[in-house]
Amino acid sequence: MSQQIDILSRITAVVRSLSESERKVAELIFDDIDFVTEASISEIARRSGVSDATVTRFARSVDCDNVRDLKLRLTRALAAGRRFIEDADPARGSSIVYDVAAQTLALNRELLFEADIEGAVERLDNARQILTFGSGGGSSVMCQELQFRLMRLGYAVSAYPHGLLPRMVAATLEPEDVVVVLSVSGYTPEMVESAQIASQYGAQVIAITAVGSPLAAAANVVLPIAARETDFILHPSASRYALMAAIDVLALELAMRHRDQARTKLRRLKIALDDHRGGDNRQPLGD
Repeated sequence: MSQQIDILSRITAVVRSLSESERKVAELIFDDIDFVTEASISEIARRSGVSDATVTRFARSVDCDNVRDLKLRLTRALAAGRRFIEDADPARGSSIVYDVAAQTLALNRELLFEADIEGAVERLDNARQILTFGSGGGSSVMCQELQFRLMRLGYAVSAYPHGLLPRMVAATLEPEDVVVVLSVSGYTPEMVESAQIASQYGAQVIAITAVGSPLAAAANVVLPIAARETDFILHPSASRYALMAAIDVLALELAMRHRDQARTKLRRLKIALDDHRGGDNRQPLGD
């Protein structure tokens, strides 16, 4: 069995096919996983009310080499975080979405405003072309969001929300180009390496990422992001709000630099959209 397979998912998948005595071992694991990871075979057997041989058979039934291998895999599941095993049900219901968004924005507000926003805006404004890199869930979507924001203002901007393409594109860049790399953790290898390659060819790198991360070390300007995820893992990642806020700050600052030009382009965009779809003059600009 692959080392990457989650042992708890494996146990859940096969539990109905197990013998009655083996199911008692499974129940103990789900009731007290900490005990099982630390206990001996005899202790697990005694607590489950089964024989030592049953514990060994259970380990093999869930595709582990032996009980030691089973305990190692359970420890690995715990290492991912207890919040992925134990349920933390919020008392506030769906309102937690708005609470978490507000908390995330408040956490990142001062952090961002203490950063070199002017340096980032200056580089973007003078770029021959702007490229945005992102990989994974939120970062890949948000790198496209940055493209959508800056496209409306007339900037030559392209988004590369993929693993290998950023690396390929980074190798083609020149000193007049600017790359904006998004990564909440700052440790995603594809993003770090792409930023390093871009820097090697003289391109300026702006990173929206965690302070002190490998990606931050590879950037000319860092717009810091702090991610404080809740224990309620069913809530979508809150770091998306921080990324979007940083993007909106950059877009607004660039628009304010060239107010007349930005107003003209946005008006032309609005006219083109209204002519296509109709509706009143308060509809958003293509969102």
